[in-house]
Amino acid sequence: MQTPTLRALTLAALFTSPTLFAASLPGTGITVHPVQSTLPEETFQTALINRALKQLGYDVAPTEEVEYNVAYTAVAAGDATYMAVSWLPMQQNMYDARGGDATFYRQGTYISNAAQGYLIDKKTADKYHISDISQLKDPQLAKLFDADGDGKADLAGCNPGWVCGSVIDTQIKAYGLSNTVTQNQGNYSAIIADTLTRYKAGKPVLYYTWTPYWVSDELKPGTDVVWLTVPHSANPGQFKEQNTALANGKNYGFAVNNEYIVANKAWAAKNPAAAKLFAVAKLPLADVNAQNQRMHQGESSAADIQRHVDGWIHAHQATYDGWIAQALAAQ
Repeated sequence: MQTPTLRALTLAALFTSPTLFAASLPGTGITVHPVQSTLPEETFQTALINRALKQLGYDVAPTEEVEYNVAYTAVAAGDATYMAVSWLPMQQNMYDARGGDATFYRQGTYISNAAQGYLIDKKTADKYHISDISQLKDPQLAKLFDADGDGKADLAGCNPGWVCGSVIDTQIKAYGLSNTVTQNQGNYSAIIADTLTRYKAGKPVLYYTWTPYWVSDELKPGTDVVWLTVPHSANPGQFKEQNTALANGKNYGFAVNNEYIVANKAWAAKNPAAAKLFAVAKLPLADVNAQNQRMHQGESSAADIQRHVDGWIHAHQATYDGWIAQALAAQ
């Protein structure tokens, strides 16, 4: 017969056994198929959630990078499990078109208060007293931002197919800028890199961006660049009547967005631990800006990003452990 001490040691050995513990985790034997956008700077957000899912026992397949509309379609159909970079209200059309709340599981807010809009370098803003994008109706002011010699302002815009591109096109027309401003579209990372080169050369710059993204760490609003207001709200499609003015009365043309983790609803119902993780995970916007800046400075390999995840968890261990504890309790 075992002594009480021996029994206690035996039980402790059992419950700390990797084999037994792994078998008791809620994700054991279940594969997760994550998707994300093709934007490298959104990899960290997904990698952090993937790490937590692995700790819950899930087998996490390599993240597939696709365009946003493909990601929504794949998650709705169950071909993918989740994505961590759903922007709302910016992508509400895509969300609704694939079934909305009847198809997707979306609880909690992963990243809050993501701003978007137009910025110019502070030196030019101060010298010519430019504070609103509608002032670029003046050909002489617009010409300051001419990068290709056609006499029109070159606005660094969005990837083709992104919702922000159609918003910018709508606003160029609504604010009477069609004859003086051109939205340059293409690979955003390349376009904004050219913009940064132009800024470092001391030339005026005009660009669209959003947060979280490394640009706002490199070109700091209020110090290096300034946000431009717009004369009134103007949006395409179902957002036509959306009022983008803030509580302080200023209007930057874009509603403040949040990033959500969106999962296949049927899958989430069968996996309450993962669903709880998706609901409780929260990532400070400033932390993503800082991580993105490290990527911009050269730490952009898969190994680098995993190291960034390690660092974030270490710096926020209690918060991360809380996510895991709540997820395990939900199973």
